[in-house]
Amino acid sequence: MKLNDIRDNEGAHKSRIRVGRGIGSGKGKTGGRGVKGQKARSGVAVKGFEGGQMPLYRRLPKRGFHNLFAKDLNEVNLGRIQQAVEAGKLDAKGTVTIEALVAAGVITRQAKDGVKILGVGELKTKLAFEVYGASKSAVEAIEKAGGSVTILAAAASQA
Repeated sequence: MKLNDIRDNEGAHKSRIRVGRGIGSGKGKTGGRGVKGQKARSGVAVKGFEGGQMPLYRRLPKRGFHNLFAKDLNEVNLGRIQQAVEAGKLDAKGTVTIEALVAAGVITRQAKDGVKILGVGELKTKLAFEVYGASKSAVEAIEKAGGSVTILAAAASQA
C-alpha cells in the first residue's frame, strides 16, 4: 500500500447537496423551500410566531424566582472532612480553610463565596475551622470534639 492508495471507506464521505443549481439536480428552481409564502423568502426567522396569535411561550405564566443576592457556597459534611483527616490529606494541626479543603481534594471547585460546614457524619479530630458558615449541629459537633469555628468577618458583614 502506498500513500496515493489511501481512500475513505465507501459511503464515509457524502458530498453536500448544492441547492438551486438547475432543474436536473432535483433541488433546483425553488431550492427545497416549496412554493411562495414568507418561508420561501430569504431573511425569515419565525421560530415562535403563530400567525399573529399570542405565542405559547408568552401565554404561559412565568414561574420561580432568581435571588440576585444568593451566595454560591460549597457545602461539606463533617464525615467527609473526617475521612480526609484519616487519609492524611488534611492536616489536623493547621486551620481548615477553603484553600486547605481544595488542596485536600474535599472540594473539587472553589466557590465564589466560600464554604459552609454541615453536621452530617461524625468528627473525632480536634480541628480549627475558618469558613463562611456552619450549621448549628456542625458547630456543636466541632466544639464537642474540642475544635473551634471562626465565621469569616468579611462574609458575616455581608449577610
